[in-house]
Amino acid sequence: MSNQKPDRAWWYGCVIYEIYIRSFYDSNGDGVGDIQGITKKLDYLASLPIDAIWITPFFKSPMKDFGYDISDYYAVDPLFGEIEDFEEMIEKAHALNLKVIIDQVWSHTSDTHSWFVESQSDRDNPKADWYVWSDAKADGSPPNNWLSVFGGTAWEWNESRQQYYLHNFLKCQPDLNWHNLNVVREIMKVAEFWLEKGVDGFRLDVCNYYMHDPSKLDNPSRTEGMPIQDGVSPLNPYSNFINLHNINQVQNIKSLRRIRKVLNKYPGTISLGEIAAAEDPMRQTVEYIRGDKRLHTAYNSSLLVNEKLTPELVASAQEELSLHLEDDEEEMICLTMSTHDFPRARSRWQPQNPETIPAFEKWLVTLLACLRGIICFYQGEELGLTETEISQEDMQDPLGINFHSYFAGRDGCRTPMPWETEKANWGFTDAVTPWIRVDENFNSLAVDVQEEKPDSLLHYFRKMLRWRNRQPAMKYGDFDPIEVGRDVLSFIRKVRDQRLLCVFNFAEETQAYLVSCRYGKPVMSSGVTSFEVTNLGNGDRTIEMEAFGFAIFEREF
Repeated sequence: MSNQKPDRAWWYGCVIYEIYIRSFYDSNGDGVGDIQGITKKLDYLASLPIDAIWITPFFKSPMKDFGYDISDYYAVDPLFGEIEDFEEMIEKAHALNLKVIIDQVWSHTSDTHSWFVESQSDRDNPKADWYVWSDAKADGSPPNNWLSVFGGTAWEWNESRQQYYLHNFLKCQPDLNWHNLNVVREIMKVAEFWLEKGVDGFRLDVCNYYMHDPSKLDNPSRTEGMPIQDGVSPLNPYSNFINLHNINQVQNIKSLRRIRKVLNKYPGTISLGEIAAAEDPMRQTVEYIRGDKRLHTAYNSSLLVNEKLTPELVASAQEELSLHLEDDEEEMICLTMSTHDFPRARSRWQPQNPETIPAFEKWLVTLLACLRGIICFYQGEELGLTETEISQEDMQDPLGINFHSYFAGRDGCRTPMPWETEKANWGFTDAVTPWIRVDENFNSLAVDVQEEKPDSLLHYFRKMLRWRNRQPAMKYGDFDPIEVGRDVLSFIRKVRDQRLLCVFNFAEETQAYLVSCRYGKPVMSSGVTSFEVTNLGNGDRTIEMEAFGFAIFEREF
């Protein structure tokens, strides 16, 4: 059984809040969120209460993929401010006891990066091997059948070198060659630069894409009935192949040692990896955090699915985690239900009965907070923000533009935060036109509106996280499933001195659940309509939970 350890790292069981910087808060009226905007809202963030913020890329970039195409790892893009703004922000965050995690995109750069400009110039320059280059086949076609996540071949022809270069994403995002130690050394210099600035860690974008198979063999086709990769649409041609040779290489995991070695020089810092398009997501995620020479933690798409959220899905993810994690180790994955890359959970699992939505919103927050792991909320989840419908004409996301016939893209979860209901653009920006339109339905969800309502989701979010932060079993404990039914999930979170029974109704109808006499009245609950002693004569009691009701009990020792 896991025990509460006073010397646990700060991040073990912590709560992280993802900030999509473009849409968080605009401080200078240009229509785009910025670093000073984060600084102005740090008091709000500290009030939630959370342990750390994760900020999406703010580095110099042509913004073809909105910051995930970096042209200078050392420079803040003028769109987001200056390096002094970042230094001021991190100083205030630390004063409020908030850790700061920043995105690092080390699998690829922008094609405008000076490294690539030099690399593509010819085959003999000092950076000629800093990217993944390959000759064409005899007929001039790409070297193999590898596909880009964003559509089409993963290879782009370059006239200067008369070769193809690899791009797992947009063609303007050439892949770095992690087999070249000079590349890795330079990336580690980037890491140290930001660690010296005081960051508390890195979120590593698609870190399982760092290395490819040097043989560059064709990927095998996916056979009928075979499950597709985690987080990939079955309509995306990328899902037609088993990505055996272009990503998820064994050498990739070994390369993490260099990252951990650098972070170890800065005690208390953390690496949070994104494991994308995994064939066996939980196993592969745990492999990336196994032991003390890999990443500290990582997350995958196990709870980012569009399919119905069921007790079995949640329990299987937690049980699989327990199966792969070793006992008494400092290993823990990160769990999230929404990010800037996926439709919002509130909309993915929308209840059929609108009257159950308020209960469902509290239920979602509570369920995630009760699971074993580091918990990550995406900006606006504390307000109950929904997915925004973006027309094809208004799309900004290149992924949505490429696949608009069957995929709405990622714009819908990236619309601006609503701060003040009486202001234009709900207080996000003074600009007439923000970088992407605000959602007209967000006015009733704005922060100032919810602050004035004692029963709002925002106030409940704070209450739930404050309670969770005081429970050793929630932060550090094991997960033991008790009942995994069609509509009800119950489990125990436990450490040596605390045992919590969590019961969740996944249905839109009332459900009953038998509670052992060893547990008293709920310490946290919603939608529990009755609490009656059974006629079994042993002191057990039955609770009835309305739609999306839940109850948490503490065992009386």
